[in-house]
Amino acid sequence: MVPTEGNDVRWLFADQLGPHFLDGDDQRVLLVESRRVFARRRFHRQKAHLVLSAMRHRAAELGERCTFRQADRYRDVFDHRPRAVRGPLTVSHPTTFAARDFVQSLDRVQMLPARGYATEMDEFARWAAGRRGHQLRMEDFYRGTRRRLDLLMDGDEPLGGRWNYDAENREPPPKPKARPELTDPDQRSVLGVPGPWWPDEDEIDEQVRADLDRWEADGDVTFVGRDGPRQFPATRTEALTALRHFLDHRLRAFGRYEDAMMSGDPWMAHSLLSATINLGLLDPVEVVHAAESAYRDRPDQYSLAAVEGFVRQVIGWREYMWQLYWWFGPEYRHLNELRATKPLPKWFVELDADAVQARCLSDVLGDLRDHGWVHHIPRLMVLGNYALQRGWRPDQLTDWFHRSFVDGYDWVMLTNVVGMSQYADGGRMVTKPYAGGGAYINRMSDYCGQCPYSPTVRVGEQACPFAAGYWWFVHRHRDRFAGNHRMRQAIRGLDRLRDLEALVEQEEHRGSRGP
Repeated sequence: MVPTEGNDVRWLFADQLGPHFLDGDDQRVLLVESRRVFARRRFHRQKAHLVLSAMRHRAAELGERCTFRQADRYRDVFDHRPRAVRGPLTVSHPTTFAARDFVQSLDRVQMLPARGYATEMDEFARWAAGRRGHQLRMEDFYRGTRRRLDLLMDGDEPLGGRWNYDAENREPPPKPKARPELTDPDQRSVLGVPGPWWPDEDEIDEQVRADLDRWEADGDVTFVGRDGPRQFPATRTEALTALRHFLDHRLRAFGRYEDAMMSGDPWMAHSLLSATINLGLLDPVEVVHAAESAYRDRPDQYSLAAVEGFVRQVIGWREYMWQLYWWFGPEYRHLNELRATKPLPKWFVELDADAVQARCLSDVLGDLRDHGWVHHIPRLMVLGNYALQRGWRPDQLTDWFHRSFVDGYDWVMLTNVVGMSQYADGGRMVTKPYAGGGAYINRMSDYCGQCPYSPTVRVGEQACPFAAGYWWFVHRHRDRFAGNHRMRQAIRGLDRLRDLEALVEQEEHRGSRGP
């Protein structure tokens, strides 16, 4: 059934909460809160809180325009529709295959094109099909998106004459002597910038916490991670405030240390806007245009490299992951090219940082346990890298990332984990595995100085699990990588290891215990 224009009710999923998902200020809305979502899987406690808080805040903002239903299952609401929504329903294209299939199974519901992304799905499909067998490259897609949005452009050329400032955005963290004294109480970063903006909880958050406590006490749900004050926006107003704070105070320091990791400072100069954008509270196009405007209005205060690096994250990598999720299709989640079959160990699943001696892994797990968030390099080069080296199942790891991060959604994590992190697609997305040893972590972080392991030791009591694990990984897959020109140097290095036999035996016995 096609709804009559202006007479439809817009059904909003929990990740479609911004004004750009509605067609007018008077459109009626249906919101459904399903407890079964949290009963089926163990989410991070702070993620469950954020999603429920954002939905309930949106319902409160909409007031009488909103029909808000709390149910055990989505199906319960549609089997017995409330009177206010018995007419035609419209909904923007959902963000998962399962949700899309559910919408398509319903009567009197029209699915609209996706919103909250910079590129229409049909447009990406035409671009991808036009590659004619060549590997899809994010850089090509990103440049086309920049041109189409007229973003950081000077006519037909990129602003500053370069598309890519990655080389300037890969500095290691500053040495302790180079770090500023934090005399300003508002400064919470060793980079010398103010810390992130934090929201204040209200009575809605108080009720959410009480409900989650009760559900957990009743045995209906269980969580991972620690509860804590809500740290991410749950309303449009909060989202705009967080965006403005990042642009005014933190963006200028973002780029050069974008890939660095620092103990005691998980936030550094990152925006922390991923969860907010993924809830639909901010539109990615408005975010990148705001960053561009900040640079053009005050070019003396911003590095173009920092602005371009941020823009690349939002309408480059984030957008690319969304499009590839649909382009690759539902069978993509079952790929396991490296035949990684080991289950995730309990200490990892439970975010048990205290079970781990390796300082980088312990620190990152602890931050994730306490906040439900770490930035992209700890995700890729600590958590994902360790799983890749150990041969853990990519489907389990994808699910773990989805559940454990406040910004984790199926479309976000599937391509990131299966394709980029675990190389489980055999190179459809990236040209080589993102495997790295202790030397990389030592160069890009301050973790190794106070770790019981040494990043230069492969065998023995001080053997770094990443240094040894890297060579164990290359050894296991030597034949598979023999034809990959980007892995030739690693394979040649393997031939020079005199302690390879002892290393392999050591790593095979490391087992499922925490390193």
